[in-house]
Amino acid sequence: MSSVSTRFGYTLMTEQSGPRELVRYAVAAERVGFDFEVSSDHYSPWLTEQGHAPYAWSVLGAVAQATERVELMTYVTCPTMRYHPAVVAQKAATMGLLSEGRFTLGLGSGENLNEHTVGHGWPALETRQEMLEEAVEVIRALFDGDLVTYRGEHFAVDSSRLWDLPDERVRIALAVSGDRSVERLAPLANDLIAVEPKSDLIESWNAVEGAHTIGDGARAIGQIPICWDPDEKTAVERAHEQFRWFGGGWNVNADLPTTAGFSAASQFVTPDDVAESIPCGPDLDKIVSTVSAYGEAGFTDICMVQVGDEGQDRFLEEAAGPLLEKLRAAAP
Repeated sequence: MSSVSTRFGYTLMTEQSGPRELVRYAVAAERVGFDFEVSSDHYSPWLTEQGHAPYAWSVLGAVAQATERVELMTYVTCPTMRYHPAVVAQKAATMGLLSEGRFTLGLGSGENLNEHTVGHGWPALETRQEMLEEAVEVIRALFDGDLVTYRGEHFAVDSSRLWDLPDERVRIALAVSGDRSVERLAPLANDLIAVEPKSDLIESWNAVEGAHTIGDGARAIGQIPICWDPDEKTAVERAHEQFRWFGGGWNVNADLPTTAGFSAASQFVTPDDVAESIPCGPDLDKIVSTVSAYGEAGFTDICMVQVGDEGQDRFLEEAAGPLLEKLRAAAP
């Protein structure tokens, strides 16, 4: 594996901020030195207290015009229920053009919270993985620029092509959680996405025939929440209010359908519980220690979620620059 520098990203958390604020944060994050920016793609926030869910693709289009350097990415879009994969391919190609090659299409199998909106129910995990695999096949075929007719188990495309494609093919990153999803999806993607710092995911990915090697052309992109604030008590309270759902784990988070469900599932989570899993307060070294787990596991790209809309400006103005310096100094 070749040596690569760890890159650090900023999350445009659509569940906790409105669209104009997100564009403003994106500009500030580029200015302060983040390498890339990722956007969640939700129809609903996790909790009512978060209070937002603007359309990620409109936000990203605006961000592409308001920024110049940072790479952009969906983290992640589900191309199987709310969106037909042919429509996702069109959106991604347009983003590739608007961003002048700075866009990566991050895809995953989705959550009930967002996908049940269109009234088609919520399939079992195995079916969702089958749908994702088929959707990626459709998107890849359309990215080739040819006329596509496709008949699969879950999707059909009738004599369609993308009329506006960037010169450089849009990268596809796929969210994986275990060996089965890695084996199925690694050959279809440029990059890996995961939400836990597990080195065995990268090892499994690199062992799959036909997969791009992490660290040698392919990236492993992780994400971690932090809650910086000059006052630790304020940070813990904010993290508990906004992010207590996070500790449920993705097996639970993928299946709950409503904010009420997440509120009920997290009703016994205490502020101390949240503070154990999310670094809170002004101590940048504590944040670095937590974030560094991804680098130690072999991840090439690590994006941070600064929890809460309140305090976001202050984080970007006061803490983000020094934090990035410390993270780069500590990176493997």
